Amino acid sequence: QLRHAIEPWYVLGEEPAGGATARFVDSSVERLEVKTTGLDLDRHQLLCNGIRVPLQFGGDQSTQVAGVRYRAWAPTSCLHPTLPVNTPLVFDLWDIRTGHSVGGCTYHVSHPGGRNYATFPVNALEAEGRRNVRFLPFGHTPGRLVPRMPRENPEFPATLDLRREFHIE
Repeated sequence: QLRHAIEPWYVLGEEPAGGATARFVDSSVERLEVKTTGLDLDRHQLLCNGIRVPLQFGGDQSTQVAGVRYRAWAPTSCLHPTLPVNTPLVFDLWDIRTGHSVGGCTYHVSHPGGRNYATFPVNALEAEGRRNVRFLPFGHTPGRLVPRMPRENPEFPATLDLRREFHIE
């Protein structure tokens, strides 16, 4: 199960804007909540963009939860302007024994075709339809995978922060 989670937006310093002063908000970072039920951790691992998601037991032994923090878009004013955008997010259910993804999904921050809606949704059904088109129940990584381990983050042990996984090669 994937759903939006709360992510704070940081207020940036003052900048000149058209003869006045403005304070921008960095809304480029978002977070998803991941919940799995009945996943055999001895056989499968959940990956996001090829990196293992640090699942933690949540409530009972059959439920695991985690968070995925990512850079959704690149505004002109933000805290870390050199970090790349991490989307789309490709989730894979990786089989440890075979080294292949046995299934997965793809999540886009906006419409995958690049559509920009000119109007607000007229009702809840249209809003739900707009959200559903961003989630594709296919698009996992084909072929053999070698997942990367996430960087340790003692402050947030159950969150995969894709911003921290940026490597210059």
